[in-house]
Amino acid sequence: MDRYDEAREWIKYSDNDLTAANQLITHHPVQVEIVCYLCQQSAEKVLKAFWVYQGVQPPKTHDLNLLVAECMKFDEKFKDLTDECIRLNVYSSQPRYPFGLDLINEDMRTAIKDCNKVNEFAKSLIIPKVDEAKDTPTKPHS
Repeated sequence: MDRYDEAREWIKYSDNDLTAANQLITHHPVQVEIVCYLCQQSAEKVLKAFWVYQGVQPPKTHDLNLLVAECMKFDEKFKDLTDECIRLNVYSSQPRYPFGLDLINEDMRTAIKDCNKVNEFAKSLIIPKVDEAKDTPTKPHS
């Protein structure tokens, strides 16, 4: 699998997490903690997709602050996602355990908004270029 296919795979998993988060909003009672966790996971995967697109294997970490800081080395515009990553970062593990965080619906709405911003930005830098690379015929070796 080349880096383009691998980046697409990371994006697919990121999209799945965000889709699940949006579906859970419609269930009652809303599982705010799970929605926030899925938003963090989606942002993590799309940032890792950007790394893979750059030809770098991402570290095994859930730390969005680290991931976005490393993305800035490739494109400084990622600094515009710093606040979103700081907010989402707290959802990487705490919501999955009892007595972790007291989350309310506003936290969930902010998490969805932040996740959408991270996803839209990162995907705008990856998908057009991945599609372009796939559409460019390769020259046969002579």
